[in-house]
Amino acid sequence: RWWKVMAAEAAVEADPINPMRLFAELSSRLPDDAIVTADSGSSANWYARQLRFRGNMRGSLSGNLATMGPGVPYGIGAKFGHPDRPVVVFAGDGAMQMNGLAELITIKHYWQEWDDPRLIITILHNDDLNQVTWEMRAMSGAPKFAESQTLPDVDYAAFAASLGLHAITVTDPEQIGPAWDLALAADRPTILDVHCDPNVPPVPPHVTYEQMKDTAMSVLKGDEDALGVMKEGIKIKAQEFLPHPTRW
Repeated sequence: RWWKVMAAEAAVEADPINPMRLFAELSSRLPDDAIVTADSGSSANWYARQLRFRGNMRGSLSGNLATMGPGVPYGIGAKFGHPDRPVVVFAGDGAMQMNGLAELITIKHYWQEWDDPRLIITILHNDDLNQVTWEMRAMSGAPKFAESQTLPDVDYAAFAASLGLHAITVTDPEQIGPAWDLALAADRPTILDVHCDPNVPPVPPHVTYEQMKDTAMSVLKGDEDALGVMKEGIKIKAQEFLPHPTRW
Protein backbone atom coordinates (compact mmCIF):
# COMPACT_ATOMS: atom_id res chain seq x y z
CA ARG A 1 0.00 0.00 0.00
CA TRP A 2 2.92 2.35 0.69
CA TRP A 3 4.02 2.22 -2.96
CA LYS A 4 0.47 2.77 -4.18
CA VAL A 5 0.19 5.86 -1.99
CA MET A 6 3.57 7.11 -3.21
CA ALA A 7 2.45 6.68 -6.84
CA ALA A 8 -0.77 8.54 -6.09
CA GLU A 9 1.10 11.40 -4.43
CA ALA A 10 3.43 11.63 -7.43
CA ALA A 11 0.40 11.89 -9.72
CA VAL A 12 -1.10 14.90 -7.91
CA GLU A 13 -1.15 17.96 -10.16
CA ALA A 14 1.06 20.89 -9.23
CA ASP A 15 2.23 24.20 -10.68
CA PRO A 16 4.01 23.46 -12.91
CA ILE A 17 5.48 20.06 -11.87
CA ASN A 18 5.07 17.87 -8.82
CA PRO A 19 8.68 16.96 -7.93
CA MET A 20 7.62 13.50 -6.78
CA ARG A 21 6.58 12.63 -10.32
CA LEU A 22 10.11 13.42 -11.51
CA PHE A 23 11.46 10.68 -9.24
CA ALA A 24 8.58 8.26 -9.77
CA GLU A 25 8.96 8.25 -13.53
CA LEU A 26 12.68 7.61 -13.26
CA SER A 27 12.36 4.67 -10.87
CA SER A 28 11.27 2.05 -13.41
CA ARG A 29 13.67 3.45 -16.02
CA LEU A 30 16.81 3.23 -13.89
CA PRO A 31 19.41 0.81 -15.25
CA ASP A 32 20.14 -2.02 -12.81
CA ASP A 33 23.72 -0.81 -12.35
CA ALA A 34 22.89 2.88 -11.83
CA ILE A 35 24.38 4.99 -9.06
CA VAL A 36 22.07 7.69 -7.68
CA THR A 37 23.09 10.60 -5.49
CA ALA A 38 20.90 13.23 -3.90
CA ASP A 39 21.72 16.54 -2.31
CA SER A 40 20.44 17.52 1.10
CA GLY A 41 17.10 19.27 1.02
CA SER A 42 13.75 18.37 -0.47
CA SER A 43 15.47 16.21 -3.13
CA ALA A 44 16.46 13.82 -0.32
CA ASN A 45 12.78 13.49 0.69
CA TRP A 46 11.64 12.45 -2.76
CA TYR A 47 14.72 10.24 -3.28
CA ALA A 48 13.80 8.29 -0.16
CA ARG A 49 10.12 7.96 -1.00
CA GLN A 50 9.91 7.43 -4.73
CA LEU A 51 12.95 5.44 -5.91
CA ARG A 52 12.97 1.65 -5.79
CA PHE A 53 16.51 0.30 -5.77
CA ARG A 54 17.16 -3.11 -7.31
CA GLY A 55 19.95 -5.13 -8.91
CA ASN A 56 23.35 -3.56 -8.30
CA MET A 57 22.05 -0.01 -7.84
CA ARG A 58 23.81 2.14 -5.28
CA GLY A 59 22.78 5.40 -3.67
CA SER A 60 24.45 8.11 -1.63
CA LEU A 61 23.42 11.30 0.10
CA SER A 62 24.59 13.47 2.98
CA GLY A 63 21.76 12.28 5.16
CA ASN A 64 23.09 12.37 8.72
CA LEU A 65 25.00 15.63 8.42
CA ALA A 66 22.54 17.23 5.98
CA THR A 67 25.34 19.24 4.41
CA MET A 68 24.21 21.22 1.38
CA GLY A 69 26.07 20.85 -1.90
CA PRO A 70 27.50 17.30 -2.05
CA GLY A 71 25.13 15.89 -4.70
CA VAL A 72 27.06 16.90 -7.82
CA PRO A 73 30.52 16.19 -6.33
CA TYR A 74 29.26 12.77 -5.17
CA GLY A 75 28.11 12.11 -8.73
CA ILE A 76 31.48 13.09 -10.16
CA GLY A 77 33.21 10.88 -7.61
CA ALA A 78 30.94 7.99 -8.59
CA LYS A 79 31.94 8.41 -12.24
CA PHE A 80 35.64 8.27 -11.37
CA GLY A 81 35.06 5.25 -9.13
CA HIS A 82 32.87 3.47 -11.68
CA PRO A 83 33.38 5.09 -15.10
CA ASP A 84 31.42 2.26 -16.75
CA ARG A 85 28.19 2.86 -14.80
CA PRO A 86 25.44 5.48 -15.35
CA VAL A 87 25.04 8.06 -12.58
CA VAL A 88 22.01 10.21 -11.74
CA VAL A 89 22.26 13.24 -9.45
CA PHE A 90 19.38 15.13 -7.86
CA ALA A 91 20.16 18.63 -6.62
CA GLY A 92 18.11 21.64 -5.60
CA ASP A 93 18.68 24.97 -7.28
CA GLY A 94 20.17 26.33 -4.05
CA ALA A 95 22.89 23.69 -4.13
CA MET A 96 23.49 24.35 -7.81
CA GLN A 97 24.00 28.04 -7.13
CA MET A 98 26.30 27.28 -4.21
CA ASN A 99 28.71 24.92 -5.98
CA GLY A 100 26.92 22.78 -8.58
CA LEU A 101 27.27 25.21 -11.48
CA ALA A 102 31.02 25.37 -10.98
CA GLU A 103 31.17 21.58 -10.87
CA LEU A 104 29.57 21.44 -14.32
CA ILE A 105 32.88 22.87 -15.53
CA THR A 106 34.62 19.92 -13.84
CA ILE A 107 32.29 17.57 -15.70
CA LYS A 108 33.06 19.31 -19.00
CA HIS A 109 36.77 18.80 -18.37
CA TYR A 110 36.66 15.07 -17.58
CA TRP A 111 33.59 13.40 -19.06
CA GLN A 112 35.27 12.09 -22.21
CA GLU A 113 37.54 9.95 -20.03
CA TRP A 114 34.59 7.87 -18.80
CA ASP A 115 33.67 4.58 -20.50
CA ASP A 116 29.98 5.35 -20.01
CA PRO A 117 29.44 9.09 -20.50
CA ARG A 118 26.01 9.16 -18.86
CA LEU A 119 25.98 11.49 -15.87
CA ILE A 120 22.56 13.10 -15.42
CA ILE A 121 22.38 16.19 -13.20
CA THR A 122 18.73 16.75 -12.33
CA ILE A 123 17.91 20.16 -10.90
CA LEU A 124 14.78 20.79 -8.85
CA HIS A 125 14.25 24.35 -10.03
CA ASN A 126 11.78 26.13 -7.74
CA ASP A 127 13.63 29.36 -6.83
CA ASP A 128 13.34 28.50 -3.14
CA LEU A 129 15.55 27.05 -0.40
CA ASN A 130 12.69 24.64 -0.05
CA GLN A 131 13.63 22.29 2.78
CA VAL A 132 14.34 25.12 5.19
CA THR A 133 11.16 26.91 4.11
CA TRP A 134 9.14 23.82 5.07
CA GLU A 135 11.12 23.32 8.29
CA MET A 136 10.30 26.88 9.32
CA ARG A 137 6.61 26.26 8.65
CA ALA A 138 6.30 22.85 10.31
CA MET A 139 8.72 23.26 13.22
CA SER A 140 8.36 26.88 14.27
CA GLY A 141 5.09 28.06 12.74
CA ALA A 142 6.95 30.75 10.80
CA PRO A 143 5.80 31.87 7.35
CA LYS A 144 8.23 31.75 4.44
CA PHE A 145 10.89 34.42 4.96
CA ALA A 146 11.36 35.47 1.35
CA GLU A 147 14.41 37.62 2.11
CA SER A 148 16.47 34.52 2.92
CA GLN A 149 14.58 31.79 1.07
CA THR A 150 13.91 33.14 -2.43
CA LEU A 151 16.66 32.40 -4.97
CA PRO A 152 17.57 34.25 -8.17
CA ASP A 153 16.07 32.58 -11.22
CA VAL A 154 18.82 31.00 -13.35
CA ASP A 155 18.66 29.21 -16.71
CA TYR A 156 20.64 26.13 -15.69
CA ALA A 157 20.10 24.38 -19.01
CA ALA A 158 21.52 27.34 -20.93
CA PHE A 159 24.62 27.37 -18.72
CA ALA A 160 25.14 23.63 -19.28
CA ALA A 161 24.62 23.97 -23.03
CA SER A 162 27.28 26.70 -23.14
CA LEU A 163 29.73 24.06 -21.86
CA GLY A 164 28.80 21.62 -24.60
CA LEU A 165 26.77 19.37 -22.32
CA HIS A 166 23.38 17.91 -23.22
CA ALA A 167 20.72 20.16 -21.67
CA ILE A 168 16.93 19.80 -21.38
CA THR A 169 14.45 22.21 -19.79
CA VAL A 170 11.27 20.59 -18.44
CA THR A 171 8.26 22.77 -17.66
CA ASP A 172 5.37 20.33 -18.22
CA PRO A 173 4.79 17.02 -16.40
CA GLU A 174 4.17 15.24 -19.70
CA GLN A 175 7.75 16.08 -20.69
CA ILE A 176 9.26 14.18 -17.77
CA GLY A 177 9.22 10.66 -19.22
CA PRO A 178 10.62 11.66 -22.64
CA ALA A 179 13.29 13.77 -20.92
CA TRP A 180 14.46 10.77 -18.89
CA ASP A 181 14.54 8.62 -22.01
CA LEU A 182 16.67 11.18 -23.86
CA ALA A 183 19.05 11.62 -20.93
CA LEU A 184 19.51 7.88 -20.43
CA ALA A 185 20.29 7.46 -24.13
CA ALA A 186 22.62 10.47 -24.45
CA ASP A 187 26.23 10.25 -25.56
CA ARG A 188 27.39 12.84 -23.02
CA PRO A 189 26.41 14.19 -19.58
CA THR A 190 22.93 15.70 -19.40
CA ILE A 191 21.48 18.49 -17.29
CA LEU A 192 17.73 18.30 -16.66
CA ASP A 193 16.45 21.73 -15.59
CA VAL A 194 13.07 20.77 -14.11
CA HIS A 195 10.72 23.55 -12.99
CA CYS A 196 9.04 22.25 -9.83
CA ASP A 197 6.29 23.52 -7.55
CA PRO A 198 7.81 24.67 -4.22
CA ASN A 199 4.44 24.25 -2.49
CA VAL A 200 4.33 20.44 -2.70
CA PRO A 201 4.79 19.55 0.99
CA PRO A 202 7.09 16.82 2.31
CA VAL A 203 4.25 15.46 4.44
CA PRO A 204 5.54 12.63 6.67
CA PRO A 205 3.48 9.43 6.90
CA HIS A 206 2.65 10.23 10.54
CA VAL A 207 2.07 13.94 11.01
CA THR A 208 2.12 15.08 14.63
CA TYR A 209 -0.38 17.52 16.07
CA GLU A 210 2.42 20.04 16.68
CA GLN A 211 3.53 19.88 13.03
CA MET A 212 -0.02 20.44 11.80
CA LYS A 213 -0.57 23.29 14.25
CA ASP A 214 2.71 25.02 13.38
CA THR A 215 2.12 24.73 9.64
CA ALA A 216 -1.37 26.17 10.06
CA MET A 217 0.07 29.02 12.12
CA SER A 218 2.59 29.82 9.38
CA VAL A 219 -0.29 30.22 6.94
CA LEU A 220 -2.27 32.39 9.34
CA LYS A 221 0.78 34.60 9.88
CA GLY A 222 0.77 35.61 6.22
CA ASP A 223 2.91 33.11 4.32
CA GLU A 224 3.21 34.50 0.78
CA ASP A 225 2.48 31.02 -0.65
CA ALA A 226 -0.42 30.29 1.70
CA LEU A 227 -2.95 29.35 -1.00
CA GLY A 228 -0.56 26.97 -2.75
CA VAL A 229 0.55 25.43 0.55
CA MET A 230 -3.04 24.68 1.58
CA LYS A 231 -4.10 23.39 -1.84
CA GLU A 232 -1.14 21.05 -2.35
CA GLY A 233 -1.04 19.95 1.28
CA ILE A 234 -4.66 18.82 1.27
CA LYS A 235 -4.31 16.99 -2.05
CA ILE A 236 -1.12 15.20 -1.01
CA LYS A 237 -2.33 14.13 2.45
CA ALA A 238 -5.66 12.91 1.04
CA GLN A 239 -3.84 10.24 -0.97
CA GLU A 240 -3.17 8.27 2.22
CA PHE A 241 -6.88 7.65 2.72
CA LEU A 242 -7.99 6.82 -0.82
CA PRO A 243 -7.86 3.50 -2.72
CA HIS A 244 -5.29 3.56 -5.55
CA PRO A 245 -4.28 1.42 -8.51
CA THR A 246 -0.57 1.08 -9.16
CA ARG A 247 0.52 3.67 -11.75
CA TRP A 248 4.34 3.64 -11.97
